[in-house]
This record gives sequence, structure tokens and C-alpha cells, in this order.
Amino acid sequence: MNPVDLTPLYRSSIGFDRLGALIDNALASDHASVGYPPYNIEVLDENRYAITLAVAGFTEDELDIQVEKNVLSICGKKPNKEERKYLYQGIANRSFERKFNLADFVKVTGADLSNGLLMISLVKEIPEAMKPKTIVINQHHPVLEHTAEGKDNAA
Repeated sequence: MNPVDLTPLYRSSIGFDRLGALIDNALASDHASVGYPPYNIEVLDENRYAITLAVAGFTEDELDIQVEKNVLSICGKKPNKEERKYLYQGIANRSFERKFNLADFVKVTGADLSNGLLMISLVKEIPEAMKPKTIVINQHHPVLEHTAEGKDNAA
């Protein structure tokens, strides 16, 4: 696979240096564990999101949810129990770790486990200092005028 060259992006953009790490991580991820457990990412409204993971067979004590450095990690640990003999085993009942990269200002607000579905609520809270501001053009300052003699007079 050819590496992605992000040099043109870095020449004209500021603050996107984390993008390179995200792309490298996505390209190098372990493809064997990508499908388990299955999940949905849902947009609830402009600033609210939900991630739902199908974790049938896991209890609250066997699940661990952490956020560190804008990465949401969900781990499911199944304790080693007695060996069972299966004629057919179609239910994946194994430990897992699933990670999601969160954008700046996205916060996890809660989690709920119901009917084998783990729902994690997220909200994007942009601080007031980061929101766009309209700058009013002030027209009440004195305007300088040039006279024929080369002197400036305030209007």
C-alpha cells in the first residue's frame, strides 16, 4: 500500500497535524477485529451523537469505557470460564477493544446498557471563545481629510 503524503495539506493548513496520525492509524488498524463488535454511529442533532455497540452477553462489570487524549475506548473482558463443547458456535463471546477518535470539543456525556446494546452519548460543546463572532465596523471615528495646503483636518 502506498503511504499518503499530506505535505500539501500542511503547507496551507494550521492545526490539522493530528490528521496525519489519524490516517496512519486507520491504514494500519488490525482488519481482523474491525467487525467485532458491530456498531452504529448516529447523528441525533447538530451537536449530539450516539455510538451503539452490540455487546450481547456482556454485563456492565465486563465493560470498560474510557476517554483519553480524544480517543474513546470501549473494552469488553470475558472472564475465563469452563470449556464448553459446541456442535456449532455462532455467537461471538470474546473479549474486544474498540476505539473511536473524537474531534475537539466532543465529550462523552453518558452510557447505557440495555437489551445487549451499549449506547454511548456524545455532545459537541464549542466554547464561547471559539464560536464565530461578527465584527461591527465602527463609523463614528473622526475621518482625516487632506486640504490643499497639505495639512490634515479632522472632520
